[in-house]
Amino acid sequence: MNGGSHCEIVIEPPVLAAISARAALATPGVVRLEPGIRGLVSTLVRVGKQRWTGADPAPIEGVLVRRDEDGAVRVRVNLVLSADRQVAAVGYAVQQEVSRVVCEQTGVTVAEVSVSVHDVEPETV
Repeated sequence: MNGGSHCEIVIEPPVLAAISARAALATPGVVRLEPGIRGLVSTLVRVGKQRWTGADPAPIEGVLVRRDEDGAVRVRVNLVLSADRQVAAVGYAVQQEVSRVVCEQTGVTVAEVSVSVHDVEPETV
């Protein structure tokens, strides 16, 4: 084996989505991820396959990851936020946290994190 050999590790989008989901959910002000209609269908298929094989499904509902030609990823996160927080501030915090955590845990470059707020839940008294 020569000293110039190169080994490339590719982390699949579902793994990146699970890491992104956990990072988003850990951000103060995020109540939950919201999969939307398209996400619900793909989630049902994925969970069905995983249960059939005995695997535990990773939490990726509400997150979509796409890889660019250069290997960087674009992450879309669909959220429900708490009414006691400023929407813009939480959205920005989610962008920063997802980008940071994905890069730290995988070494993958995050080109973009887009946040879509699907709902704001009122405060519970």
